Amino acid sequence: MKSAITLAQVAEARAGPFVFHDALPEGFAKAKAHGFDGVELFLPGPDFISSEETKALASRHDLLIASVGTGGGMVRHGLSLTDPRASKRREALDFILGMIDFGGRLGAPAILGSMQGNWSGEVDRVQALEWLAQALRTAGKHAGQHGVGFLYEPLNRYETNLINRLSQGARFIEAYQLDNIFLLADLFHMNIEETDLAQAILEAGPKIGHVHFADSNRRAMGFGHSDPAPIVAALRQIGYNGFLSAEIFPLPDPETCAAQQIEAIENCLA
Repeated sequence: MKSAITLAQVAEARAGPFVFHDALPEGFAKAKAHGFDGVELFLPGPDFISSEETKALASRHDLLIASVGTGGGMVRHGLSLTDPRASKRREALDFILGMIDFGGRLGAPAILGSMQGNWSGEVDRVQALEWLAQALRTAGKHAGQHGVGFLYEPLNRYETNLINRLSQGARFIEAYQLDNIFLLADLFHMNIEETDLAQAILEAGPKIGHVHFADSNRRAMGFGHSDPAPIVAALRQIGYNGFLSAEIFPLPDPETCAAQQIEAIENCLA
């Protein structure tokens, strides 16, 4: 398994769970200085920086691009795949496809988290899930053209009322026969929704394509009350060899947070 840390460039997400908000050259340098293997990028959109510039930064610092987030479409533009307005759903999907193209040119998968949206009075649950499945089917096919997967992230009940647990996500993928869609196991969301994190990972098995390695309070591992040992053991048991990525709050400050996170990951993998 490999380590990654989040680099965010979305002003509206300054209070979010992203460690470094510096300009990307400084962010890449800090990620390397702390000893991470890669970075997860949270950008305003697919045209924020060219893939060539990003590749150059990654090469300069000998870092991998672990994944790219699509949440900028929600926090900056209010876009959702389950918006009752067809024009907005199309705009949301176009934004995601653009991020898939950007990440794909870097050999990295894109993530669907907050842009999945919710069902409400205007849109019932069955319709919302149908729209979500249609979008994921398109996203999976598009990502496959770049030779990468597409990551779907079950969120906790306070952020979505669609799918909250890994088992729900796995059944959803199977029920709608969604190809090239993998689950993002975010330990913070799982701490809220799952009864046993390690067991949930074992049951999801090869459907897991990415991990957000956060403690119970969404801080660096070791700053909350999670026990990472059985989680890492479960990941090893399913043959997971992807990233343990730090989508966490930069507390008490980004540097201390990053130092704690890399130490925790290295100890877990030792």
